Amino acid sequence: MVKHIVMFKLKGSAEDRLRIAREFAAAINALPEKIEVLRSVESAVNENPAESWDVVLTAVVDTMADVEVYAKHPAHVAAAAIVGPHKEDRACVDYEC
Repeated sequence: MVKHIVMFKLKGSAEDRLRIAREFAAAINALPEKIEVLRSVESAVNENPAESWDVVLTAVVDTMADVEVYAKHPAHVAAAAIVGPHKEDRACVDYEC
């Protein structure tokens, strides 16, 4: 099993970042119904104002190859397009568990 964890730091006002983070998280959380390789996915908005990252996602798939399937799936590409224009930074870790 592989965990794919991604954090995004967004550009813009606090209101804009919160709006985009919520929209992105909702789109990510809808993906298990659309992408067969996803065992689970969870995305949420950072609620800690002392931290600088805005939104996180954790996806679980069976193999590293499934991470690629997930990443290239049209439903994931559409969700990523929500955050793309507003992205200041991105951090990602993939690991087998």
